[in-house]
Amino acid sequence: MNCFGAKSFAPALLCCFFLVGIVARGTTTRGSWAAPKTAGADWAVVLPSGQTNTSAADGQAGQKLSAQGESELRSIAEKADLADLKWPNFSDYREHVKNFYAAGGYTLAWIRDGKPTPQAMTLIGTMQQADTKGLNAADYDGPAWTGRVEHLDHSPSESDLVHFDAALTVCIMRYISDLHIGKVNPKYFHFGIDVENHKYKLPEFVRENLVNSPDMQPILEQVEPPYPGYHRDAAVLNRYLQLAKQDSGETMPIPPKTVVPGQPYAGIKRLTQLLRLLGDLPADAKVPDNLTSYDASLVPAVKHFQRRHGIDPDGRLGAATVKAMNTPLSARVRQLQLTMERWRWVPHEFTEAPIVVNIPEFRLRAYKLDGNVDLYMDVVVGKSYGHQTPVFSNQIRYVVFRPYWNVPPSIQQAEIVPHIRKDRSYLDKKNFEIITPKGEVVNSSPVSDEVLEKLRRGQLEVREKPGPKNSLGLVKIIVPNSDNVYMHSTPATELFSRSRRDFSHGCVRLEDPAAVAAWVLRHNPGWDLARVKEAMNNGPDNVQVNLIRPIPVMIVYGTVIVTEDGEPRFYDDIYGLDAALEKVLAKGYPYPG
Repeated sequence: MNCFGAKSFAPALLCCFFLVGIVARGTTTRGSWAAPKTAGADWAVVLPSGQTNTSAADGQAGQKLSAQGESELRSIAEKADLADLKWPNFSDYREHVKNFYAAGGYTLAWIRDGKPTPQAMTLIGTMQQADTKGLNAADYDGPAWTGRVEHLDHSPSESDLVHFDAALTVCIMRYISDLHIGKVNPKYFHFGIDVENHKYKLPEFVRENLVNSPDMQPILEQVEPPYPGYHRDAAVLNRYLQLAKQDSGETMPIPPKTVVPGQPYAGIKRLTQLLRLLGDLPADAKVPDNLTSYDASLVPAVKHFQRRHGIDPDGRLGAATVKAMNTPLSARVRQLQLTMERWRWVPHEFTEAPIVVNIPEFRLRAYKLDGNVDLYMDVVVGKSYGHQTPVFSNQIRYVVFRPYWNVPPSIQQAEIVPHIRKDRSYLDKKNFEIITPKGEVVNSSPVSDEVLEKLRRGQLEVREKPGPKNSLGLVKIIVPNSDNVYMHSTPATELFSRSRRDFSHGCVRLEDPAAVAAWVLRHNPGWDLARVKEAMNNGPDNVQVNLIRPIPVMIVYGTVIVTEDGEPRFYDDIYGLDAALEKVLAKGYPYPG
C-alpha cells in the first residue's frame, strides 16, 4: 500500500472503534476518555484489570470426583470436544481448560453438593444476556442452560455433573475472552493491531476471580471494554434491537428522479412512520394528516437522517437516501455488533494521548492529556478498490516539511511509465525527476529509450519535486508501517467538500495539515503553529523533524459512531470489512486466533 494523492493511558480511544474519547488514570485499571459533543463520537482505550479478586472465598474447594469421574473430566479436557455444546470443538481452549482443572486438582469448579454454585448461576445469567453486549447468547449455550440446571434437580449422575461443569467452564472462558479481546484476532485480516499483550491468562483469571467470588459484577465490568463509545454503542444496540421488533420492515419505492419538497411520493406514509420511529422526526412534530406529497414539515427530519447516515443533508429524497431508509433495522443491529467487536481489539496502553482516524467516517481526532478532543477534522482515505488505507496501530516518529514524493514502484510501473511512453517530456511537465536507488538525480529530458527501460525494470526511480503542487502537499507525518502509509497535506483541497472521501492511494490526506503537524510537534521546543506554517510555505525542501515524544496513532474501521447525546451515525462499509468480519463470525468456533 502506498500513498498518492512513559505515561500509561488506561482507558482511552476509538474505531474502528471505536471511536473517540480517551482517559488516563495512572495506575487504575478502568476509566475512559470522554470526547466532547463537538467531537461527535468516542473511541476509548483501557488497560484491563490483571488483579485477582482478593475478596473471594478462597477457602471453598470444588466438589471432588470419583476416579471414574475424574478420568471423564480429564478426557473431555484432553479431547477438547464436548457434544453437549452448540460449538463442541474447543481445541483453541484445550490448554486453558486443562490448566484450569489441573489447578483445582480435577475437582468440579461450579458444583457444590450436586447443585450449581451461586457463582455458576450468576455467570449463566450473564451469558444469557450476551446479546446486550453485542455478542450472541447462543454461542455460550444461553438457551440450553435453563434445562441443564433443571436436570440437576432430578438425581443427576456424576457424569451429568462433569458435563455440566466442563460445559460451563468452556462457555465462560469463551465469553470472557470474546468480551475482552473479541472473537476474531485482527491479525487474521492482516490488520496491524496486536491483541496479544492484553489477553488474560484464562485459567488463572477464571479460577482466581470468578469461581469463589462473592461479588463478580465488578470483575465482569473490568472484562468489558469501559470506553464511553463502546457503552454508547451497547445502549444504542439495545434500542435498535427493540426498534427492529417494532418495525414493519416495509420498504419505500426508489424514486426514478430525486423528490423535492412539494412533489408527490408514494412512500410518504412509510417515510413519516420511519422517521418518527428512529427519532429523526420528533414525537411532537406537527405533520399534516393523509399526506401524498413530500411535505416541507418532513424536510428537517430527512436532513437529520441524512446527516446520521453519511449522506449530504440536502433534504431531498434521492436514491441513496431512500436506499438507506430501506436498510432493515436488523442490518443496523449487525453494524453495531461488528463495531463492538472491533472495540475489543483496541490497544490498552498509550504512551501519549493518541490520534485516531476512522476510515468509514472520514474523520481524524487528536486528544489532549485530559481526554478531550483537541483536533477534529475531515480526511481523505484510500480508494475502496485497490488502494485501501490499512487498519493499524503505531506511533508518529517524525515530520517532513516540503517533502519529495517518492513514487511507489507499483504506481511507477502502472501509471508513470505508460505516460512517459506517450510523452517523453511528461516528467518535466509534471515536476518529476529521475533518481538512482541512492537518490542521485539522473538528468534525462526528454527520457531516452535506455532510461525508460531502466525505469520499467525498476533500476531507476521517479520522485516528485517539493512544492505546493506536490502530491503530498507541504508536509507529511510519518507513521512507520509495512504499507508505507502516512498522513499528509494535499493540493486537492476540493475533495474535502465531498461526503464520501475515499480518493487516495492509501495515505490519509488532512484537511488542516498545519494544525496536525503543530499538534504532533507540540513537545518539540519552538514548534508552534506559526513556525510550522513558515516551514511549510517558505522553508527549505525536504526537512525532517524528529519528534521528541512519539505520538500514538490508530487507523481504525468503525461503521457506527454514537455521539455523546446518544445519536447513532451509520456509515457505508466502503472496504467491505464489515462483510468480511461477518463471514468469519458466521463460521462459529474455533475462530481464527
